[in-house]
Amino acid sequence: MNRYPLWKYIVILIALALGALYTAPNFYPDSPALQISSAKATIKVEKAMIEQVERVLKEANTSTTGVSFDHNGVQGSIRVRFSNTDLQFKAKTALENGLNADPSKPIYTVSFNQLPNTPAWMQTVRALPMYLGLDLRGGAHFLLKVDTSAVLNKHLSSLQSNVRSTLKDKEIRHAGISRDAESVTVKFRDAEMLKKAKELIGRQMNDVAFAEPAAAPAVDQELSIKMTIKPDALKTLLNDGVKQNISVLSKRVNELGIAEPIIQQQGADRIVVQLPGVLDVAEAKKTIGRTATLQVRLVDQSIVGKTQLDTPVPFGSEMFTVGQSAPEILYKEPIVTGDSITSASAGFDENQNPAVNIELNSDGGRKMGEATRANLGKRMAFVLFERGEGELLQVATIQGLFSNKFRTTGMRDTQAANELSLLLRAGALAAPMEIIEERTIGAQLGAENINKGMHSVMYGFAAIAVFMIVYYMIFGFFSVFALAVNLLLLVGVLSLMQATLTLPGMAAIALALGMAIDANVLINERIREELRAGNTPQHAILQGFDRAWATILDSNVTTFIVGLALLVFGSGPVKAFAIVHCLGILTSIFSAVFVSRGVVNLWYGRKKKLSAISIGQIWKPAD
Repeated sequence: MNRYPLWKYIVILIALALGALYTAPNFYPDSPALQISSAKATIKVEKAMIEQVERVLKEANTSTTGVSFDHNGVQGSIRVRFSNTDLQFKAKTALENGLNADPSKPIYTVSFNQLPNTPAWMQTVRALPMYLGLDLRGGAHFLLKVDTSAVLNKHLSSLQSNVRSTLKDKEIRHAGISRDAESVTVKFRDAEMLKKAKELIGRQMNDVAFAEPAAAPAVDQELSIKMTIKPDALKTLLNDGVKQNISVLSKRVNELGIAEPIIQQQGADRIVVQLPGVLDVAEAKKTIGRTATLQVRLVDQSIVGKTQLDTPVPFGSEMFTVGQSAPEILYKEPIVTGDSITSASAGFDENQNPAVNIELNSDGGRKMGEATRANLGKRMAFVLFERGEGELLQVATIQGLFSNKFRTTGMRDTQAANELSLLLRAGALAAPMEIIEERTIGAQLGAENINKGMHSVMYGFAAIAVFMIVYYMIFGFFSVFALAVNLLLLVGVLSLMQATLTLPGMAAIALALGMAIDANVLINERIREELRAGNTPQHAILQGFDRAWATILDSNVTTFIVGLALLVFGSGPVKAFAIVHCLGILTSIFSAVFVSRGVVNLWYGRKKKLSAISIGQIWKPAD
């Protein structure tokens, strides 16, 4: 009567095997490690550098448990594992001094890290441990405030330049263009020019709103139009500025080798950055606050012959000693900056040689057109400024007149072209930021939180197990087995999803255990009711599972809806709780009904003459 088909037992075994496989990596402890990354955007970490790292560590008499190369994006990094933290700290000092000629101006950064010891065969099937959140692993928390006024000021400056060039192209005369903190004002000497300018600007610039004068101007008063940014466009502009900063921060945090960093917007102008596992908070602050800007400058034409390190630098010029074609002396005044670059992509010229196609905005195109018209045959350079130092990306000869679209050649290969286009596109923050809140959670406190969370789950599980076995006997043991399967599957699913486990997540796991056992209590009590009604044990088991299913489904669906609401409308710790909560409901339904019934059928289903079952004391109502 109560028998499962073979395929159902196969499904249960597969679920148990997968749950055990994806849960197992969480029991391998992390090993202390160091990550070696490039401190300069133009320098890559190559795989061949592993030999240099091993030589430096050997000279420092520091042993490792493994050195590997990680190709994360364009830069790449080298990761070194150690058996203990003492060797980790000793190796950091040795590598910083051994890899950098001048440690005060590092070429390579050496950051603390922690790497999982999961076996390689598990990694091939993506069996990896869950990430631990800031409250469990320790690390740094920063709250950054974006200077949105700088975003507006930058846009108004661009608007001022665009208006000037637009009016000049259409030969519309004006009496001057000025700008304040919130608007751009254009003055005119006659009403006809004002009307033409207003129509032209309104037609070409959709995000501009005109502020109407309060009254008609006097006869001897200058005519003017005042332009502001439309509220919707301003809101989008500020939001895009914050998102650009988030994108740049994400690229910078990758240098620290942090697993699952949290970088998200909070409110209109604030960004939350959480870096789990970061031990060197000073290095993290330095990386987050770094600024990188690009400039296009002309080579100083007064220098005769090849530039040497001892060549005198004329007034108004500057020598650059790092990068391609260095040393080189350039004029201090840039032609355009990276703010003017709207697009940069790698390609090929007419001779199929690697090239980079660059596109500028209207203001940058006008400036570039004027500079190339006056300097045909002369040389110009792309300079990347990072951490206050300039580095030559490329020096090229101006071979023709161009403005907003041009192409630069001379790269050694397509990889160099791709790297240059990437550097031209990214690196600069949309607006300055300041750290208004900083918190550091030590690794010791994180370990203590893990222990407390683990103890709460273990003690809760043990208390439930004792109660269920004492009260429901053999059926209580079946319920505890189903509960263990639920916990195994839940942790396995979270590990497969590479979810970040936090304290609220551990609280949700403990809650999931309580909710899961509730379903087994409903089943056991329903079976007791059938026995009290005089049904045979086999029929009571069948009816107990069938009739309890509707109640279990109703209660879990309503709770699941609440969990979805928390997931949709919550954020941060609330969302972390909701994810584990919803997954716990799904695994509990599977384990409490499907697995539990399979175990009961396996134990009692093959007994044709079953006179009694071990489900505790059955109290019958008095006659």
